[in-house]
Amino acid sequence: MLASDDPLRRDLRQIDAIREVPFILDVCRQATGMRFVAVARVTDIRWIACATVDHLGFGLLPGDELAVSSTICDEVRACGEVIAIEDVDASERFRDHPTPARYGFKSYLSVPVVRTDGSVWGTLCALDPVPRRITPQTVTTFRLFTQLIALELDRQDELEEGRAALAAERATGRLREEFLAVVGHDLRNPLAAITAGLRLLGRGPSPEDAAQLMAGMQRSALRMQQILDNLADFARGRLGAGIALTHLQSVPLEPVIRGVAGEIEQVSGRWIQLALDLPRPVRCDPLRIGQLLSNLLANAVTHGAPEGPIRVAAQARGGGLRLSVTNTGAPIPPQVQALLFQPFVRGGHAGHGGAPGLGLGLYIADQIARAHGGTLEVTSDLQGTTFTLILPEESTADPSQEPLGPELGTQATSS
Repeated sequence: MLASDDPLRRDLRQIDAIREVPFILDVCRQATGMRFVAVARVTDIRWIACATVDHLGFGLLPGDELAVSSTICDEVRACGEVIAIEDVDASERFRDHPTPARYGFKSYLSVPVVRTDGSVWGTLCALDPVPRRITPQTVTTFRLFTQLIALELDRQDELEEGRAALAAERATGRLREEFLAVVGHDLRNPLAAITAGLRLLGRGPSPEDAAQLMAGMQRSALRMQQILDNLADFARGRLGAGIALTHLQSVPLEPVIRGVAGEIEQVSGRWIQLALDLPRPVRCDPLRIGQLLSNLLANAVTHGAPEGPIRVAAQARGGGLRLSVTNTGAPIPPQVQALLFQPFVRGGHAGHGGAPGLGLGLYIADQIARAHGGTLEVTSDLQGTTFTLILPEESTADPSQEPLGPELGTQATSS
C-alpha cells in the first residue's frame, strides 16, 4: 500500500474520482472472460494498481504495487502498443517469458493509457489462468476505455490547474492592493516628515531645533532609501535577475558593520552592542552585506522590545562568516518563523503588535544570503530573537584556521 506522502497517491485519487471506472472494469471482464482486470499506473520504475476487479483471488487491491520489471505492462509502456495473448503456451514470444509463470496466467490483454501529450500513463490490463479468445472488437473496446480514462485524467489536471491559477490570481490581486496601499503609506509618511521639516527650517529655528529637524529628516530620507532599495531588489528577483553581487571581493568587514550600526543608531536613537571577531578579510559583496545587516537591524528596532538591547556579533574563520543580530521581546511563534523570509510578511511577531512596512526586509536579506551561497536562519525564545547569516568557508581557506563556532565574540564594544 502506498504511503500517505507517496507522490503517486495523486494518481490513485484521480482514478478513484472517475465514476465510470468500476463499470469499465466490469465490461472488460465480461468482454474477455478474464477474471482479473485492473487500471495500473506504470512508470519506468513502478507498477501500482489504481483500480481492480478480482474474481480470481489474485490479491491485488488499489494501492498495491508489483515490481515493474516483473510485469508485461512494463513492455506495453515502453513500446506504447497493445499486447494480447490468448494462450501463453501457444505464443512463440511469451511461452518462455518469466512473467506468465510467475503470476500463473495463460491469457493476457494490456492496452496503454496514452495522455494527450503522447506519454504513456499506465495500462488497462486483464489476465486469467485459462486461455481466452481476444477478438479485434474486444481490443477496440479496451482502446476506447483507455481513451476515456486518459481524457478524464487530462480534464482533472486542467481543472486542478484552473483552480490553482484562480487561487493564485486572487492572491495576486489581494497582494497588489495591499502592496500599493503599503507603498503609499510607507513613502507618504517619511515624505511628509521631510516636507514638514523643510517648512520649519524655513522659519529660522534655533540651532538646537534645526539639528533635531535635520536628524529627523535624515531618518525619513534613509527610510525612503531603504524602501526604494528593497522594492528594486524585489522587482529584480521577480523578473528572474535575482540579487546581484557586483562588488564581490575579499574585504575587512569590521568597518562595514560599524558603519551600518552607526547609521542605525543615529536614525533610531538606539544603542547597538557589537561583539566582533574579524581577524581576516571575508570574500563577499560588502555593499550587499551592509544592506543585509541594515535590514536585520531595522527589523530589530521595529519589532524588538523598545527598551531591550540590540546585539550584533560577527566571527570570521577560514574565509567563512557568521553574523548575527539579536533583540529581546516576545518570541516569534514557529508558524510565523516559517513565513518570515517570504515577501510581504510584516510585523505581528513582537509583543507590541508589529509596525507597518512592506515586509520585504527579511526577504531581501535572505536573498542576499543565498546569492553568497550562504543561509539566513532565525531562532526565537524567551531570551530573544536572533537572525544569523552563515557564509560557507572558501575552498581555499587555510585548514589551520579554527572552524566557525557557536559562540560569536567575547568582547562587546560600542559602535
